[in-house]
Amino acid sequence: MPWKVEVATMSDDEALASHIHLITPGDHFSPRTGSAVPSVVHGLCGGAGPSVRSSVLVARGTYPDHYPSAQIIEYDLVHGARYGRYVDAARGQLGLPRSAAQRPVRAALSEQHTWVTSAVVAHNLPAAVAVVAARHQPVLYAHNNLLRSYSPWEAGRALGSVSAIIAVSNSLADQLLPHLPGRLQDRLKVVHNAADCETFYPTTTLRTAGPLRVTVVGRTIRDKGADLVIEAVKLLGRTDVELRILGSSGFDPNAPLTSFEEDMRRAAHGSATTIRFVPSRPRADVAAFLRESDVLVVPSRWPDPCPLTVLEGMATAIPVVAANIGGLPELLGDAGILVTPDSPASIAEALTALLDDEALRRQVGALGLTRAQESTWARSARIFADHLDAAI
Repeated sequence: MPWKVEVATMSDDEALASHIHLITPGDHFSPRTGSAVPSVVHGLCGGAGPSVRSSVLVARGTYPDHYPSAQIIEYDLVHGARYGRYVDAARGQLGLPRSAAQRPVRAALSEQHTWVTSAVVAHNLPAAVAVVAARHQPVLYAHNNLLRSYSPWEAGRALGSVSAIIAVSNSLADQLLPHLPGRLQDRLKVVHNAADCETFYPTTTLRTAGPLRVTVVGRTIRDKGADLVIEAVKLLGRTDVELRILGSSGFDPNAPLTSFEEDMRRAAHGSATTIRFVPSRPRADVAAFLRESDVLVVPSRWPDPCPLTVLEGMATAIPVVAANIGGLPELLGDAGILVTPDSPASIAEALTALLDDEALRRQVGALGLTRAQESTWARSARIFADHLDAAI
């Protein structure tokens, strides 16, 4: 029997606000995975405070060690059709609902008639908006440009009942805006991701020996650009530096290597700099990994909207070097070093400046820490709640 959202001990005027988050059906709401969306939901729920009752819809059979920040509403997972995304794209062009995407969502929301009136927050699931019952407040939370295949006409039909559309950066909001009809554009709001300063924090032990450690954290796919850092350290040709690439193509550390991952390992051969590849780890292990680092590089090729890795590096007080693309400049501000996207030479130049100057590393790391401590999940959750209140 699914847990039912209810308020039994408070009068109507004192009742808690109810936020029910829907993540991708089948995704894990667990610290065992580095998936960004569940991490963001955990941050919002943990930052919401006592005035909000936060719940997360989680499919049965996913990792049982859930984040402790929310109540869990379990449901039986229903898979979409095998070629559903292609059928949905065609249906969308005809002005029909994307029924394949709605099928697992309907299963997740099957008990919504038992819930108190709630804000139902669909993360990266535009097809969910039309499935949310009229008594609830449907919210679309965009972590990337999930409307890129939608025309304004289709978006108007699919999202007509939405109370708010949340983008995780101004950069992403700019990408979403052309896909929305005029009547929905004023519902588009921005809530930046935040730093988890309880999990990610500076080291208290200074290393006095060993190589300088340059770290890349994230999925090992071309868009994330780890191969650019391999080329950058090869340009440097330094033996006093170690490059560590933490991540897998997905979130399974035991998955077979992709052709891109194999290409990176071949590119690392013959480098004067030691290059280590470490499969994906749970978030707590990532935090410890960052505390053992001297520089973090976020070399995205694509317009990454608001990557948590930047915030996590700043919260650890290590200098962050990031590509000047997408939402990265918004996150860093003046508290890091921006480099030309898709440019190993630009990365190498930034690394040289930091690796040769310990005082500069400390200065940039301190600026990042201050910025991370200001960018809390309590602050982001408050902004989110304000947008919801304004939309009612």
